[in-house]
Amino acid sequence: MASDTGRVAFEKALENYKPSDPKEQMFKKEMTELLEFDNCFERTLLHAHFTASAWVVDRKNRKALLTHHAKLNRWLQLGGHADGLSDMPAVAFKELIEESGSTNFRFIDKAIFDIDIHRIPERKNVPEHDHYDVRYVFEGDAKYPLEKNHESKELAWIPFADIANKVNKNESILRMLNKTLSKLI
Repeated sequence: MASDTGRVAFEKALENYKPSDPKEQMFKKEMTELLEFDNCFERTLLHAHFTASAWVVDRKNRKALLTHHAKLNRWLQLGGHADGLSDMPAVAFKELIEESGSTNFRFIDKAIFDIDIHRIPERKNVPEHDHYDVRYVFEGDAKYPLEKNHESKELAWIPFADIANKVNKNESILRMLNKTLSKLI
């Protein structure tokens, strides 16, 4: 089970998070309800559990780092399961390192950047379930080499202008892109 300290910090961060639209408002409500389960940070909660992701932008704010996810066969931000950890910024950073093969990233902000709930299809002995994904924003430098792991078909720095087509207009990724672009104005 996740530590009480991490859980309390995450609950406070989620409480303080200001959703950008009605959909995120609904996600926040559902995430708050999921926290009622002791094992919400573990895969043993079969209907839904928390995950954490890294939205990584380059230093010039022109590109984002995406992975072509092997199992889902889609371009996505890097991230993964909490696996019992409730320190969600740490989970996002751990997953970023594991999936990119690099440590050359820094948090832009440890506050929650975005939240999303998405359906994961049934696979082998794991039933269809929801990922309650908490996203954090990082900065990276495209000059450093990346090394994908088994979870990825490819890693790439995608120019902002090309992201919509690359992600097949994935609403949650476009929401993170739009949040990034709005901060640049």
